Amino acid sequence: MKKIDALTPIGLLFGIILLILAIFTSGGMSGFSSFLHIPSFLIVFGGVTTGLLISFPVKDIKHIFVVIKQAFNVENYQLQSLIDIFVKLSEKARREGLLALEATVEEVDDPFIRKGILLAVDGIEQDMIVDIMNAEILALEERHRKGRSLLEKAGDYAPAWGMVGTLIGLVLMLNNLNDPKSLGPNMAIAILTTLYGSLLANMVFIPLSSKLLLKTEKEVFFKQVIIEGVIGVQSGQNPKLLQEKLYAFLSAEEKNKVFARQESAERTVQS
Repeated sequence: MKKIDALTPIGLLFGIILLILAIFTSGGMSGFSSFLHIPSFLIVFGGVTTGLLISFPVKDIKHIFVVIKQAFNVENYQLQSLIDIFVKLSEKARREGLLALEATVEEVDDPFIRKGILLAVDGIEQDMIVDIMNAEILALEERHRKGRSLLEKAGDYAPAWGMVGTLIGLVLMLNNLNDPKSLGPNMAIAILTTLYGSLLANMVFIPLSSKLLLKTEKEVFFKQVIIEGVIGVQSGQNPKLLQEKLYAFLSAEEKNKVFARQESAERTVQS
């Protein structure tokens, strides 16, 4: 089930608040207004937008907000619950046969688990099941890579266009050295475009891209555990052995919690 990843908005908000506090403590309201410069922002934003339009097809660019939204969501991957599902499926398969799983698997929410179990029920060979499910993982990784590449490229373009704005500001300043009134605005373009480009790259685009990469790695890991579980059920492994095999994917902390619960349950039964 998807829920909001609070750390993403908190991190963005924290960075913005720190920047505002730093500016206010240095120059107050007048200092803050000095950092708001529409021409500089237009150079950076327009340059990044231009770069993306040239680099990617329209159908990919239209999904950029969907991609960004994914960085604000988090999937609740529960490995222990997943292991329990496969242990129950394994017990039923050994007791009633693989065909009995066809009705049971419909109650499972995860479509990847359902697909794997149904392939096993249909009598597909083990190697072919692994190939089919790994192909789906590869397709998922490719889709996620394309989405991340939008943010990665934006992170590359933003500082570069900041430097372009700096050069524009310097050229304008040098061309108008005889007009002292133009030096300030032109210098603002030169400095603030670099600032805007660096901020957008290092506080928005690159961190969001890194968050999406981490999410992909977690999802792929979870699906790899599912493949191991499906193969265990299909090959008729002993439920206890399958459980021990899947426990290898748990972290040390998760294993300790599982063993603590098992010990507590055993003491309750004995008493």
